[in-house]
Amino acid sequence: MKKLFLPLLLLSVPALAQKTLLHCGALIDTEKGEIRKNVTVTVEKNKITAVSSGFTKAAPGETIVDLSRKYVLPGLIDMHVHLEGETSKDQFQRRIQSNEADVAYEAQKHARTTLMAGFTTVRDLGGSGVNIALKNAINKGLVDGPRILTAGKSIATTGGHADPSNGIGNGLALQGNRADGVVNSADEARKAVRKRYQDGADWIKITATGGVLSIARSGKAPQFQDDELDAIISTANDYGFGVAAHAHGTEGIKRALRAGVRTIEHGTFLDDECIALFKEKGAYLVPTIIAGKTVADSARVPGYYHPFVAKKALETGPLIQAAFARAYQAGVHIAFGTDAGVFPHGYNAKEFIYMTEAGMPVMEALKTATAVNAGVLEMQDQIGSISPGKLADIIAVDENPETNVATLMNVTFVMKDGKVYKQ
Repeated sequence: MKKLFLPLLLLSVPALAQKTLLHCGALIDTEKGEIRKNVTVTVEKNKITAVSSGFTKAAPGETIVDLSRKYVLPGLIDMHVHLEGETSKDQFQRRIQSNEADVAYEAQKHARTTLMAGFTTVRDLGGSGVNIALKNAINKGLVDGPRILTAGKSIATTGGHADPSNGIGNGLALQGNRADGVVNSADEARKAVRKRYQDGADWIKITATGGVLSIARSGKAPQFQDDELDAIISTANDYGFGVAAHAHGTEGIKRALRAGVRTIEHGTFLDDECIALFKEKGAYLVPTIIAGKTVADSARVPGYYHPFVAKKALETGPLIQAAFARAYQAGVHIAFGTDAGVFPHGYNAKEFIYMTEAGMPVMEALKTATAVNAGVLEMQDQIGSISPGKLADIIAVDENPETNVATLMNVTFVMKDGKVYKQ
């Protein structure tokens, strides 16, 4: 047999930089609340290896990124997003008509938008389950997006917030496993947590009270009994899950806190007893002020929402900022989160404007979206600050956020895992 010898093609491939040196005109340390001038951050592969004073000269093979006129800070972390969809006048119709492929194509667009806005890590708190596939695709490098920790599908009760059959007539049925996660006993609650583990979720999300956007009358009533909550928390603890609880109404907030959830989302109608329970349990409030303001505005547009939804939005939405202010002033732990998807993705940083309007200093608000959230996610050794040994999640803005918080709405540089996505 005659052997065939194929010519070896020599391709000219540019050498990868050994190191990347970020020359930072101002480096914001959100942990200490300080701003350092003229700092070099050294990145090797996906890790920060050094943070040094002055602008270090590059050795052969090293790359300099000039951020000398920028304010540089850690990649932001949003503890409450929904990447699978986005608010629209026909959102209920689209949810019924879309299949998983439709959802996936839209979700990857929202993921990229979120990353470009400077949010390098997010916690996705409920969708169809496509959010787990999106997380995996980003981790594999198939699509661009933030690092995702996801709850997969929310756990709800029949007719409760996050029951996907709400608003659908009895003559129609949800196909496949779309109603997975609707529980009505402690045993079903345990099974739902275990299913999230099997699916590859990272957190458990429950809807402890009614909600604004579900087509159901009450946005405040508690929706889980104590034995169901205890079953969810104990099973979640067995599997190493943190539990986030959507909760607007007072009684539902109290039940969830007593059971041991790690975060309360929204907290609109919290009272003094709720605040005492937050502090006793060490739980965090994720305010989502921007979501409240957005739904109230949208509810004033004729026909934007179902009548049930519009009524709840006008009642609940305007109260969230005041609830945040009350909790913050009382010493409740605050974790930054927005409920992105309820408003258009990419505007997440507007939450900083609303937090500072309510009395939280800018630097403290930035800390909630970096070091604090990293701790809640138990990822403080990996993200949340620009420190040697941590992942190279780094962003930059043009102005000092302490003098112009709105500059956070215009992130001009994004690095995630040592890779530059926006410059």
